[in-house]
Amino acid sequence: MSTKEEFFQHIEKGYTTKGDYIIMGTGMFNGETVTNAYVKIPLKTLNRHGLIAGATGTGKTKTLQVIAENLSNKGIPVLLMDLKGDLSGIAQPSPGHPKIDERHEKIGLPFEANGFPVEIMSLSEQNGVRLRATVSEFGPVLLSRILDLTVTQEGIVAVVFKYCDDNKLPLLDLKDFKKVLQYATGEGKKEFQSAYGRISTSSTGTILRKIIELEQQGADLFFGEKSFEVEDLVRIDENGRGYINIIRLTDIQDRPKLFSTFMLSLLAEIYATFPEQGDSDSPELILFIDEAHLIFKEASKALLDQIESIVKLIRSKGIGLYFVTQNPTDVPDDVLAQLGLKVQHALRAFTAKDRKAIKLTAENYPDSPFYDTKEVLTSLGIGEALISALDEKGRPTPLAATMLRAPMSRMDVLTDTELKEALGKSKLIKKYNQDIDRESAYEILNEKIEKAEKEAEKEKERKTTSKRTTSTRRSTRMNPVVKVLTSATFIRGVLGVLKKVIR
Repeated sequence: MSTKEEFFQHIEKGYTTKGDYIIMGTGMFNGETVTNAYVKIPLKTLNRHGLIAGATGTGKTKTLQVIAENLSNKGIPVLLMDLKGDLSGIAQPSPGHPKIDERHEKIGLPFEANGFPVEIMSLSEQNGVRLRATVSEFGPVLLSRILDLTVTQEGIVAVVFKYCDDNKLPLLDLKDFKKVLQYATGEGKKEFQSAYGRISTSSTGTILRKIIELEQQGADLFFGEKSFEVEDLVRIDENGRGYINIIRLTDIQDRPKLFSTFMLSLLAEIYATFPEQGDSDSPELILFIDEAHLIFKEASKALLDQIESIVKLIRSKGIGLYFVTQNPTDVPDDVLAQLGLKVQHALRAFTAKDRKAIKLTAENYPDSPFYDTKEVLTSLGIGEALISALDEKGRPTPLAATMLRAPMSRMDVLTDTELKEALGKSKLIKKYNQDIDRESAYEILNEKIEKAEKEAEKEKERKTTSKRTTSTRRSTRMNPVVKVLTSATFIRGVLGVLKKVIR
């Protein structure tokens, strides 16, 4: 039978790290904490992505908060996608509580209340740094994936982008893109057909309808200028702590299309912008995607393929992605297989479907001589979790039931006054929160169409004037009445001659 000492040695050996690390908490054996059996995650492997899962109310958000705080203290910036609106309190120190003191005494770690440098951001009209991207930056491939287009329709989108590049038409927002589509099958049909081939009106109509659907989810607020520069996500404050960037998404959680549009755009921009990091001792940036099932729930096959590709590639840039959701089965298997750190909070077995999900979840974790994983999954308390990470050599660490440390910051939202104060300190709001609507494809094509219409009107008037002039000249040469009378006179004369001959 295993002993507490054997368990301690097992954890101590499995979570030994020579480099820098963050401490998640201490291991638990037979439901009790084992002092100093610290579960440590090497900074070196945090760009290998991760998962935080568990039933509602088991402590997922607090775990996210703990990891974000400790990363910030290590000088690593963080981006949090806050769909529930309960993360802004990270800016303020925890007020403390006897239960927190009791927890940390069991863990064997001192508790220090602290607030962290925070930047509040927004995709919508909520207060915060406005995040935008232009349609051109988004690109034809990603736009087609988001709209779930056919191969033929993707080709049309590519042609539209090519036309705009060739003719120096900036594609900044969705009205620009819609205008070019309409122009391609309307006033500019001949121009497009001669240079790029025939474009089907039925296909452009379908694309337009899908863009309107995207607009109805609020994407018209996202596409435009001034474009957000992803370098601003990796700022460090005057004390050497990484900024915790919080994107407020409470008003778009029922609009998964906009959420996934933004996320893919951001990841694509980060991948294109950040240099290759190689085998670094710490990540450049960590992103937490709360309520991750919203991304995958309505994603097309093409979109899922795009997400999987980005997850595989972006870690080479020193970027770690952490998905927060209720059950690991919410995440596609191909993505789940890429996740190095797994923090599994309790699951509840109310139905046969729940029990099946628990069995599948247990199979995602390494076997342990100290646990029956299926049993532990249903018996974990709030703020407790099963953890499996990667050591410095990329090997899975032993499965550890862990009592997690408490967040150092407030586990609640900022008050209106505190939020206003935080926004007032922001340098990025001054940089990005100004509406810019410079001349782009929409205005240029409208001007072109208006000019063409005026030319056509002038040509019409010229032809009308020319016709009138010609008619007047003819009238002057031979008035119709004169012509008739002259003819009659001629006929009468001829008839008179004939009559004389006959006589």
